Amino acid sequence: MTIAAGIDVGTSAIKTAIMGVENGKETVLAGREDRILRRNPVAVAAEAYQSALFAAGLAKDEVDYLATTGEGELIEFRRGHFYTMTTHARGARFLVPDAAGALDVGALHARAIWMDERAKVLQYRMTSQCASGSGQFLENIARYLGVTLEDVGPISLAAESAEKISGICAVLAETDVINFVSRGVAAGSILRGIHESMAGRYVRLLKSANAAGTVAVTGGLSRDTGLVAALNRASEAQKLNLKCVAHPDAIMAGAYGAALWGAFRHEALRRKQVA
Repeated sequence: MTIAAGIDVGTSAIKTAIMGVENGKETVLAGREDRILRRNPVAVAAEAYQSALFAAGLAKDEVDYLATTGEGELIEFRRGHFYTMTTHARGARFLVPDAAGALDVGALHARAIWMDERAKVLQYRMTSQCASGSGQFLENIARYLGVTLEDVGPISLAAESAEKISGICAVLAETDVINFVSRGVAAGSILRGIHESMAGRYVRLLKSANAAGTVAVTGGLSRDTGLVAALNRASEAQKLNLKCVAHPDAIMAGAYGAALWGAFRHEALRRKQVA
């Protein structure tokens, strides 16, 4: 069995995975998510990796390949590094085998990816610098509304209507929210409006990347059930052949993908040495 580890260093959290690959079967041996919370990301990654090894019952020298992604180039004990779009595509295919595309929604950016059956990236598109379509923006709005990020999805789903939110920039969107709150508009209607604004932008992104069929939502906002529902409503409204799904472990997609590409690279190097 080839054992590989993947560490996905994001803006707000670090995801760590250890996976085993044998005869084409891919198995998660350990996985964890750690919030950075103003700590040194390298130190958090080192501690998380050690904890993942303990959970998997492995020693460091039993791992054949350690790969990073995201901002993982900061980690000196890595053996290799893969681009985020590459690892999220591979992780998405592992979690959702029929996925033809992936939508990675993180704290600062969103990436729309179209891939083939081997998880090779064919096209991708990325959002602009504006934060109104980011996870950090949604977290800020949730804090202002006095709700937890975990409750944002259910509250949005329960809303019967949506308030129109500016999708141009974060400042205008936040101004809209402040005005709605001052008028006594329900939090659910505000959140549903934000979700619809974000979903419209993301669906246009997927369309520009030629994504079609099943799209696996990955990244931190993959847990937001309200956003996933809004994505499917937006796809239907635009008559696009897209179905967005979020696996329960979707936030780990980057780490899984890094580990799996690491295992692939290790085997390729081993075969080359044997030859």
